[in-house]
Amino acid sequence: MNIQDIRKDYTQNELDEAALREDPVSQFNSWFEEALKAEVLEANACALATVDELGNPHNRIVLLKGVSESGFQFFTNYTSDKANEIGRNAAVAMTFFWKELERQVRIEGQVRKISEEDSKAYFISRPHMSQLGAWVSNQSQVISGRSVLEQRLEELMQRYPEGTNVPYPAHWGGFELRPIKVEFWQGRPSRLHDRICYVQIDQGWHKQRLAP
Repeated sequence: MNIQDIRKDYTQNELDEAALREDPVSQFNSWFEEALKAEVLEANACALATVDELGNPHNRIVLLKGVSESGFQFFTNYTSDKANEIGRNAAVAMTFFWKELERQVRIEGQVRKISEEDSKAYFISRPHMSQLGAWVSNQSQVISGRSVLEQRLEELMQRYPEGTNVPYPAHWGGFELRPIKVEFWQGRPSRLHDRICYVQIDQGWHKQRLAP
């Protein structure tokens, strides 16, 4: 198939400003619940974009692990490329795409670390092997081969077998994206999609419709 011939007309739903919640976090929660009910695959997966010290953008998929009134939380190694880029420039963008619902959410704002207490609480809730994984990988660093990871994991499994407490790694924890702009996108026929954007103004939110 010619890649130019790949297309789909979106017909499932529409987006009306009057039907939206007053703040974008509440609206996101509403859509997220609908995504879960629709059994969207990895509904909490999103693309996270950061910028390095040279102004070059970098993008990767991360998993949303919490939503509060103040923002959107994810967890990572604090020595990773993404964390280092956030340390230099806290402005990031996050994008969700739920193809089953023909919807997209774009979030822009500033990121900050969450408290160590909250990071520890989430770490303890993770499966045992995921806890070990946080210790195994020096994320983003060059390694000679996969055997480096497998050997390190085997050593940690012997030191901390299933049922024992894995210590919290100080180099690992959570970030929270505090939004200043959130766009809700609903696919519509003829590429005339609905786009409603929340913009933060004086601690409040202003809704506006954007051309597709």
